[in-house]
Amino acid sequence: MSMKHSTPPLLDIDALRIDLSVGGTPRTAVHRADVRIAEGEAVALVGESGSGKSLTARAVLRLLPEGARTHGGLRFAGESVPDMSRARLREFRAGDVAMVFQDPRAHINPARGVGDFLIEGLTTARGVAVAEARTKVAGILREVGIGDAERRMRQRPWELSGGLLQRVMIAAALAAEPRLLLADEPTTALDVTTQEEVMAIISETREARGLAMLFITHDLELAAAVCDRVAVMYAGSTVEDLPAAALQDDAAHPYTRALLASRPSVGDTRGELRAIAGRPLSGFEAPSGCAFAARCPRARELCDDEPPRSRPAGAGSAACHFPHTRAPEEAGSHA
Repeated sequence: MSMKHSTPPLLDIDALRIDLSVGGTPRTAVHRADVRIAEGEAVALVGESGSGKSLTARAVLRLLPEGARTHGGLRFAGESVPDMSRARLREFRAGDVAMVFQDPRAHINPARGVGDFLIEGLTTARGVAVAEARTKVAGILREVGIGDAERRMRQRPWELSGGLLQRVMIAAALAAEPRLLLADEPTTALDVTTQEEVMAIISETREARGLAMLFITHDLELAAAVCDRVAVMYAGSTVEDLPAAALQDDAAHPYTRALLASRPSVGDTRGELRAIAGRPLSGFEAPSGCAFAARCPRARELCDDEPPRSRPAGAGSAACHFPHTRAPEEAGSHA
């Protein structure tokens, strides 16, 4: 689904399917995730709740629920992630890939000091001396906007605000010196001002360090602002992939265009929101044909019967039988 690169991708998610155990019965939550990220590239994975974004990101680190099964391709730097041994997986999580989660309070032990949390990966997985590790993470804390690093490292997580704690999570991810950063809606639990500060930190430090990033979000505008490309998921499948710069004018899939049209705007004087008709489907509910057909104004009989395959459309690719295309004069006006 993703655009092809001249060099092999750092992360290659190819036709990934994820089955979860529900009451002892396997049910498909992600039908086909296709995401490719080059070295140093930032890609946003966008979609409504239940579309499979977070499951796809967690599959990269093999952090899926017990009983989950994956099928398809999932490779990092050419190496199969599902085939990694336990020892290799520990190395992979400790140095190659790091993740910033939605809710930092759910991932930091409240009974331990912030400093202990930050240095744990360096001392246990890499054998770095405690004093050296503390010096390193103190420097990273200052890098992410925490000036009084030494004092903060002595505090417990519950003594820090949500914004500070999310900065700690970012620092922990950076301490591993990863090649790929997974950011799963890292600003969801924060107020608007803090959201902007945290996203600026993630974007600036990522670019400064040359990190690749998979950024999970439901915010198309934010995705286009901080990423190079945008991949859109619906009901457990990637439905479109295109350059972020082309998102507003060149989106081809009806779902992507509907998401764009439903965004509220500060200068909008219409007085009402343009909601997408119908209700969103989870991967568990996806039908045999196009999952978006029931909500799509362009749907025809073919859409109910045959699942669409990805093909070139607009500036990228889209899994749609009848993708939107700009008229020649419209395309020319944007040349």
